[in-house]
Amino acid sequence: MSFREGVQLDAIGEREPLAGEVDGETVLLFRRGQQVFAIGGTCTHYGGPLAEGIVTGDVVRCPWHHACFDIKTGAASAAPALNPLPRWRTEVRDGRVFVLDKLVREPLDAMQRSAAGPGSVVIVGAGAAGSAAAEMLRREGYQGPISLIDPDADAPYDRPNLSKDYLAGDAPEEWIPLRPPGFYGEHAIEQIQSRVTSIDTANRRVRCLDGRDIEYGALLLATGAAPIRPNLPGATLPNVHVLRSLVDCRALIQAITGTHHVVIAGASFIGMEAAASLRKRGVSVTVVAPESVPFLRVLGPKLGDHLRSRHTANGVAFELGRTIREVFPDRVVLDDGRTIACDVVLLGVGVRPVLDLAAAAGLSVDTGVLVDAFLQTSVPGVFAAGDIAQYPDPRSGERIRIEHWVVAQRQGQTAARNILGRSEPFASAPFFWTHQYDITVNYVGHATAWDSTEATGDLASGDYQISYLKAGRPIAVATIGRDQAALRAEVELEGGFSPTGGK
Repeated sequence: MSFREGVQLDAIGEREPLAGEVDGETVLLFRRGQQVFAIGGTCTHYGGPLAEGIVTGDVVRCPWHHACFDIKTGAASAAPALNPLPRWRTEVRDGRVFVLDKLVREPLDAMQRSAAGPGSVVIVGAGAAGSAAAEMLRREGYQGPISLIDPDADAPYDRPNLSKDYLAGDAPEEWIPLRPPGFYGEHAIEQIQSRVTSIDTANRRVRCLDGRDIEYGALLLATGAAPIRPNLPGATLPNVHVLRSLVDCRALIQAITGTHHVVIAGASFIGMEAAASLRKRGVSVTVVAPESVPFLRVLGPKLGDHLRSRHTANGVAFELGRTIREVFPDRVVLDDGRTIACDVVLLGVGVRPVLDLAAAAGLSVDTGVLVDAFLQTSVPGVFAAGDIAQYPDPRSGERIRIEHWVVAQRQGQTAARNILGRSEPFASAPFFWTHQYDITVNYVGHATAWDSTEATGDLASGDYQISYLKAGRPIAVATIGRDQAALRAEVELEGGFSPTGGK
């Protein structure tokens, strides 16, 4: 249906978008009374079809990775999408809606102009939380200096892709940076490649390894997490790799060239996604892990075993209930004394939040940096977001710390708004996705333990949903092939909160 030719106003429902096209582009029409809004129908994150998502209030949510867009303006209101949707001018004549000219917009179109805020903002860490915060400050109209400090020369980039398509060889490296060269300079976001060595909260300044002192009006700590290297003989040999940064991934890809066999230590998301990606490249893989079932702690035995079976069907060997005792250049020794010949060892046994800087500065620290509902630390004017933030969960009342990419991005966005005085509690339901072979699992909520589960559908056919319940109430939901169900679960877990944290 071409919207250039017009469409009856009463054919557009108040709650459901109407899909069509304008000059070859997918367009969605949304109606609010006599007003009609026309925005692009393809998510600006990974190209998900927004017509297959759901609408809550004035927000449309993408079915693939739960990005959120304002239906009136097309603005990306919650990550992982960073760019707005295109939009078109509309006109209603004689009961028909006509889509007219396409409006020109920039990636950081300000959602509202504001001169308010601190004299300057320093962000330590250019990962998911830090980069999203820097962009949100500009989108909110903040005009002051922004410094984004990180020792990683490649940051910011799409870290989830490193263990998925990029490692598998399906995504070229030019897809990995979050923004093109020059983007941050064009938006007056100063990138500083250095490591912050100390924070002086009394005088509001940070010191960098290169000797620079940088003053701040507000500070956001987004130092992320570092991969764990087990304390075992041989763990630092050249054939032993971790997978956290783009540099790590490049080194792993180079190491597997001509490789006969890779041993992966760990059967959680990094390890299992890497196993699937390496099999895509034709590399032989053995996974060694102490669990009896992969993903047992997060997904439970049934879903975890189903994913294990898909890996087995694709040629991955498992040594479950085992650990590595020692690493050699050409083999690993298991805890039961058996050996596995291999060329490369990948350590995927988890990450540890980088808390040293915060602790040394006198911030309250537990298993993460303690923050309030607004992501402010124990020191006024200092915020924390991402893997290091231990925040009050509005659903359980417990303090939790989440190591998910989308959570980090959304926390960065919320922290940015609160730096500008918005006083928004962080209320987004945690969300992550994992893709392994032909299976994508979407997971919303947070369940470290549950009393029971409720499952519907059939795993074998790729149509499945499992709810993890505590005291009879769902606290997390995992789905396969049920994108809208995952979105509805997210909305229910948010309990009426909007994707930006406010009611």
